[in-house]
Amino acid sequence: MKYKIGIDIGGTFTDLIAIDGKGNALVHKILSTPHDPSEGFVQGLRELAQMAQMSFPDFLAQVDGIVHGTTVATNALLTLRGAKTALITTQGFRDALEMRRGVREERYNNRYVNVPPLAPRHLRFTVDERTESNGNVIKALDVADLEPIVAAIRKQKVEAVAICFMHAYRNADNERKAVEYLRAQWPEGHADTPFITASHEVLPSIRFYERVSTTVVNAFVGPIVSRYFHKLLEQLREIAYHGPLLVMQSNGGVVSPDVVTKIPAVTVLSGPAAAPTAGAWYAQRMGWANCITVDMGGTSFDAALVVDNQCITSTDGSINRYRVALPSLDIVTIGAGGGSIGWINQGGLLQMGPQSAGAMPGPVCYGRGGLLPTCTDADVVLGYLNPGFFAGGHMNLDKVKATKAIDQNLGQPLGLDTVQTAAGMYRIINSNMAQGVRQISIERGFDPREFLFIVAGGAGAIHAGEICRELEIPMFLVPNVSSIFCAAGMLLGDLKHNYIRSFYTSFSHLDKNRFLELFMEMEARGLAQLAAEGVPVSQVERRPVLDMRYQGQYHEVQLDCDWHDIVNLHLTAIFDAFHTEHNRQFGYSLREENTEMELINLRLQVVGMVEKPKFTLSGSAALSASEARKEWREIYLPGSAHMQQVPIYDGDLNICGATLHGPCIVEKVTTSILVPETHDCQVDTLGSFIVYQKGMESVLGLVELGTIHATTE
Repeated sequence: MKYKIGIDIGGTFTDLIAIDGKGNALVHKILSTPHDPSEGFVQGLRELAQMAQMSFPDFLAQVDGIVHGTTVATNALLTLRGAKTALITTQGFRDALEMRRGVREERYNNRYVNVPPLAPRHLRFTVDERTESNGNVIKALDVADLEPIVAAIRKQKVEAVAICFMHAYRNADNERKAVEYLRAQWPEGHADTPFITASHEVLPSIRFYERVSTTVVNAFVGPIVSRYFHKLLEQLREIAYHGPLLVMQSNGGVVSPDVVTKIPAVTVLSGPAAAPTAGAWYAQRMGWANCITVDMGGTSFDAALVVDNQCITSTDGSINRYRVALPSLDIVTIGAGGGSIGWINQGGLLQMGPQSAGAMPGPVCYGRGGLLPTCTDADVVLGYLNPGFFAGGHMNLDKVKATKAIDQNLGQPLGLDTVQTAAGMYRIINSNMAQGVRQISIERGFDPREFLFIVAGGAGAIHAGEICRELEIPMFLVPNVSSIFCAAGMLLGDLKHNYIRSFYTSFSHLDKNRFLELFMEMEARGLAQLAAEGVPVSQVERRPVLDMRYQGQYHEVQLDCDWHDIVNLHLTAIFDAFHTEHNRQFGYSLREENTEMELINLRLQVVGMVEKPKFTLSGSAALSASEARKEWREIYLPGSAHMQQVPIYDGDLNICGATLHGPCIVEKVTTSILVPETHDCQVDTLGSFIVYQKGMESVLGLVELGTIHATTE
């Protein structure tokens, strides 16, 4: 039986899922190995083989493909432990990287300090070259000017070089000449050869700061990402895995490792990008076009939007305040996870995170040397986690140590007992996560109450009820693979390649031939790349986007267009869509004023559609809720603020169609679900859990979907 495998390496856990042709899934979580993520990758494969009751070589022979999400680039940016990076740019623009846009993010905070540039000033070099905005080269590059720069790079033992010249997006001749010269100075594959990248390879787009910042980020993470994938591929060869390996991009699509090693910046949101992809699949199955996905892991909390069955993307992203203008899914990430540490601020108020205990030493209850109380410790004290059944019983949690840490570090200074303190920790981190959901929805003009709320992550379903209460969301869905949701989403991702061409013009002066020529050029590149990856033309989708604005505006709107309207120049349809989208985002349009519109950039995403795996349950007969009840346990009820005995159900049994009345806990090997006292829970035909406010079955359409049937208790 052939398997497809998704592997998501996070800051605390590595999530794995293997699905066979019938849709049967093996789901597993192991602690990550931060010192070398590839070790956890291979160890996870070995443990999947054990779960499949096969020898490791036999299991690998049955693996038909692996899709991998990695946080290597993300962590390099977050910890500033990337490569020693130099920048070569046009004379007069040495400090543009550090000057940024010239505006503090917190403009009224006089103490707000700029982030240190990834290429320090003594490693920023300039050359006397110049290209005009129309693409005319008025000063050709003299490669002799690069000789002292190469000498300085050697002397400083620079590991990565970014090249970004003015207006190279219109004409990259000078950049290409610089790249060719620099790459010729070092033997290919030599240990001292720096990673060399240029803006026309990474982001051939207007706006110099965005282009130079993205190119420098690409250089900064380049060596560490390249080394990681070279080592990973070497290990896969050593264990005799010869199948395909694909890597998740920030845009929600997958690509080959060859693409990633050339432009590693496409993976800065590799792991979180898979959650909206999986969310779109689950939402569509339930008849919803719009959903919010949230993923609470050990270190962070990610929230993303899906609108009209499409994951929302953005080119306005930043990681750790470093600008990355490549297309990526619009994801809000905050430091709120199971490892988030509780602390008391100078004003004597309880806070949660963003500091995290991570995988090592981890929460106090892990017994790995952690001393500071975390969200997971609070969940243990409040009864939401079973100390003897964490990770299916493979890892025992120490409730006594967790209780002591909360009491000594937080409870006594605050004058509260242990349960009150743990409940406060629970409320605060829930409020933090609710604010993250507001950022991705309300602040972007969407009402979260109109979206299906999909909860993922090992800890997410314990906290979802209170997040939804604060946001007035009546229902949330916990997929049957929620604990490894990103790993599952990786198997649902298509091959995606993004291209951009700057094309600044008003529509009244539009050169239609050049307009079409640029789109055809991008399409040809995308088709060639997909053909190399084995995707036939019949499985290709083309998704064009126009960056448009009214004349006189500074910020543009990214308008999703129909390929048919582009190739047939149906401008009226494009104009109507722009007015409508501008009105949605900003509350007004200038349709009646007949205001001139301008083009800034042309974008094209070329998508190779791949066959999606099925997610099914075993063929065993469905059990009733009473048959799935394991025990009774005392837990804290957030609505009434007291401890109470509630039933605990085995969520790994087939209880499709069962109704579970709150309050209760559903325990799975990889996650636990808190059904509040104000909610009930339905189990659908895929084994997913639909938690909804009592009495709202018909309002939410659950009866019509056929999810409410069979047994109740």
